[in-house]
Parts: sequence; C-alpha cells; structure tokens
Amino acid sequence: MNKPEQQIIHPYISQIFGTPDELSRHTAPLYLQLQRKIREAVENDVLKPGDVVPAEREIASVMGVSRVTVRRAIDDLVEEGILTQRQGAGTFVADRVEQPLNYLKSFSEIMRERSKKPGSRWLDRSVGMPHEDELRALKLKPEDEVVRFYRLRLADDKPMALETATIPRRFLDNPFEVTSSLYDALTVNGIRPVKALQRLRAISIDEKRAKLLEIPEDSAVLYIERLGLLEDGVPVEFTRSYFPGDAYDFVAEIRSVTHVSQMLDQPPSD
Repeated sequence: MNKPEQQIIHPYISQIFGTPDELSRHTAPLYLQLQRKIREAVENDVLKPGDVVPAEREIASVMGVSRVTVRRAIDDLVEEGILTQRQGAGTFVADRVEQPLNYLKSFSEIMRERSKKPGSRWLDRSVGMPHEDELRALKLKPEDEVVRFYRLRLADDKPMALETATIPRRFLDNPFEVTSSLYDALTVNGIRPVKALQRLRAISIDEKRAKLLEIPEDSAVLYIERLGLLEDGVPVEFTRSYFPGDAYDFVAEIRSVTHVSQMLDQPPSD
C-alpha cells in the first residue's frame, strides 16, 4: 500500500512564514499575518536588502492561502517601502539608506559612510534670477543672482534622489566649480553650512520626475526642503529634494522637554 504523499514545504518559505498551521492558529487576517512574518524576516536579516521575495504563487501554494491574500500583504509592504517591485524581475527587499535628520551631512558623505559610491547625473547648472521661493528662503533682493544645480543623485549608479540646489551667486560665482560634492565646493570657498532647517512632507511623484528616479508615476516620495545656514544665521543654500520612499529611512533623535530642561538647569562644570 502506497503511503500518502506528504507536502514538502520549501525551506526558504518555511524559514520566513513557518507552517500553514501557524497561520490557522491566529485570528488576525491572513494578509496581516503574512505581512508580520515578512517584516520580521527583514528585521532579523533572514531577508536582506536586495534579496528576492518568493513568488506570490509559491507563497500561496505552500501556505494554503489565496494569491489575492499574498498580493495584498506584499502590496502594503511595497507601499511602506520595505519591499520594492521591479517589472519583469519580481519583488525584492528594498535597499534602504538610513539618513540622520539631526546631523548636517552631504549626500556624498552619507553614501561613502555606507560604502556606496556617490555620483551625479547633471541635468542643469546655470546662473539666473531668483524665483519667489528662493527670494524668501535665501533673503535675497530681486536683483541678486543665484546659481542653480539640478541633478540626479546616484549611489552605485542607482538613482537615489532628485535634487535642486540654489546658492546666492555672491557665495559661488561659477556653477561649474562644482564637479561632484556641492558641500566640498562650498568648504573650499569657506562657506559650508553648519546648521540647517528642514521641512519634510510625503507627496506623489509626477511622470517626469518618476522617469528620472526610475519609479512608477504617482509613487509616494519624500519631498524635503533644506535651508543651509552659516554660523551667524545667514542662509547660503536652499535645496529641494525628492527621495523614493523605498530607498531611505530618515532617523532623528528626539528628547523630551523635561530632559532638555534638566540639562539646561545643570550648573556649569569647572
């Protein structure tokens, strides 16, 4: 008499999701359970940045759920930026860059710290009159000229950000002085910002910018305006950047008001 054929669970999937019985023991919706399993696999380095995620049909077959359920779980994680989808290639763990918000560093510095090769694809370098938002941010007069830099920022040749930087021309006369890092050029001229104000908001990307960043139109991106200041508060740099949501984790250290007050109340040390 032949023994009943046993289902063999693919070890890669079982390492991420466990067994079908584990899903059935919980009352949470199946798609949320799958999401949690994938998220934990990413957090615990079972799935690493750049790893391919098992195909929807394979997960559905092995775990005994519908492809609709699997697709919903994956789509939500793509929306969160944990996973990324490449047309014709599949679903992958997003290769994210952690960017601190409480330290003023250039794009090139951040990429080098993460062992990535920074680069730029220049879209425009020009001298012109300031636009209304540049007038306000940089506290310029209408007749003051500015230098603009419009470029696609790359890490290991992969698009990571779309950036427009504006500098008052009195600080940097020739836009072609900047060949790679803007902050390096400003440092040479003795005007590197030492502090900055940043404003962040999530927006949907338009078709033109989406093509440059190689992401789908209407994808969620993080739009950041940064105003770089000298020690005396004089604005020297106004940068507007678009960051794909699946490429970055923005991190900031936050302290309670009570903690800050206690630090301020401490007597100075001898």
